[in-house]
Amino acid sequence: MVRTVPGRTDRVVVVGAGLAGLAAALRLRGAGREVTVVERGDGPGGRAGRVTRDGYALDTGPSVFTAPEILAATLAAVGEKLEERLTLVPLETTYRAQFGDGSRLDVHADPDAFAAEVAALCGPAEAGALRRYLADLAELYRLQLTTFIDRNLDSPLDLLGPELVALARRGGFGRLSRHVEKYFADDRLRRLFSFQALYAGVSPFRAIAAYAVIAQLDIGAGVWHPMGGIAAVPDALAAAAADAGVAFRYGATVAELETSGRRVSAVRLADGDRLAADAVVVTTDQPWTLVPGLRGPRRPVYSPSCVALHVGVRTELPGQAHHTISFGDSWRGVFDELTRDGRPMSDPSLLVSMPSRTDRGLAPDGGQVLSIVAPTPNLDRRSGGNPDLDWTALGPRYRDEVLETLEARGWSGLTGAVEVEEMATPRDWAAQGMAAGTPFALAHTFGQTGPFRPSTLPRRGPENVVLAGSSVQPGVGVPMVLISGRLAAERITG
Repeated sequence: MVRTVPGRTDRVVVVGAGLAGLAAALRLRGAGREVTVVERGDGPGGRAGRVTRDGYALDTGPSVFTAPEILAATLAAVGEKLEERLTLVPLETTYRAQFGDGSRLDVHADPDAFAAEVAALCGPAEAGALRRYLADLAELYRLQLTTFIDRNLDSPLDLLGPELVALARRGGFGRLSRHVEKYFADDRLRRLFSFQALYAGVSPFRAIAAYAVIAQLDIGAGVWHPMGGIAAVPDALAAAAADAGVAFRYGATVAELETSGRRVSAVRLADGDRLAADAVVVTTDQPWTLVPGLRGPRRPVYSPSCVALHVGVRTELPGQAHHTISFGDSWRGVFDELTRDGRPMSDPSLLVSMPSRTDRGLAPDGGQVLSIVAPTPNLDRRSGGNPDLDWTALGPRYRDEVLETLEARGWSGLTGAVEVEEMATPRDWAAQGMAAGTPFALAHTFGQTGPFRPSTLPRRGPENVVLAGSSVQPGVGVPMVLISGRLAAERITG
């Protein structure tokens, strides 16, 4: 039996209107609870933020959207249909991969089209390997969804079962880099199917093969674009929640969780208001700073951080894709720099998203919006990061270096066309309350995965406080935090 909150749970306060908090609120409201969401910002979204300036709409959070079925299920909790709240456009080219040798590969959602691209670039043998690998990814995902991801876990014993045995037999607990190398001889394909480990906060040379499933979500299952940008997703969730009767308090900072015995009895806001609560869902990145008696992870390992540069440019940038992974020549070396040496990548691999390629409403005529994510060390020395980097001085120089790198890799005219920009460095993430200055939370090392990751219902602290978000089960990424909101709600509703 999965542990649940004991006693009355009629009135629930959710702290945070990010994706996890909104998902929890919708699930709780659908189960008949009276729900209030408190958010210190002036609107919903959390990390999925938005800056609008001079006709440019910049998404400042996630840039890749996958697994729309999880979003649809979240809205269905209150009887809503996804297509009535949001327009999702499937991307024919999910990614363009640019390689250090000047070659490129378009990743298609259609497996036949993808295999044809691989055959043209890498030869027919690699195209055959691709088809086998995609089938393997789909099966790995199926096994992990039921074992690690889609349920609350209270103990490692919860994993025992045929799926775990099957996962082990498929090599899921070996090294990701070796798992990919077994299928592909071409180094470009090896990179394409292992760089996603960085999203999980681990080098491909250290990650377990089970993390290959991240590639299933974006390469195997496809990528969509929400019209209006990624920020339209929390907007749609919040609107559906409000229509279902969820109360929202924006611009509201939580000062304290008031306790009575082993339970939180109320959430007190900085303005003095007091919200009575039978249960509380906390979605902050470091919940132990708010929840009485809760302890942080004993020996945490945090993911690398990033510099995120969001720009509006007055140039068309013709021929570029919606999402581009721009690989440098260096591979193993840049992971050593990020996770061992505490240095920014000397030959960076970058994720570039240009959503205005699909959604013209995000930029004025003749302009484009781009989000550029450059992985960097975090601020935690024990996690291979570097707290001594002076990002106040380094940030502007690094921004120039990233733009010059893209210019040299074919984004001609980019550097001189910037009209608006927003940049976040590890210091900015830390100022927003993110542990170790990383927006990617605890790394998905083996010891911080599944039942070893902080639980949605901690054993320490008040018995009626539940956690959600990327720092707890199941983990990092838009699909995972939506699931975490559901898992948190189930701790309350049973």
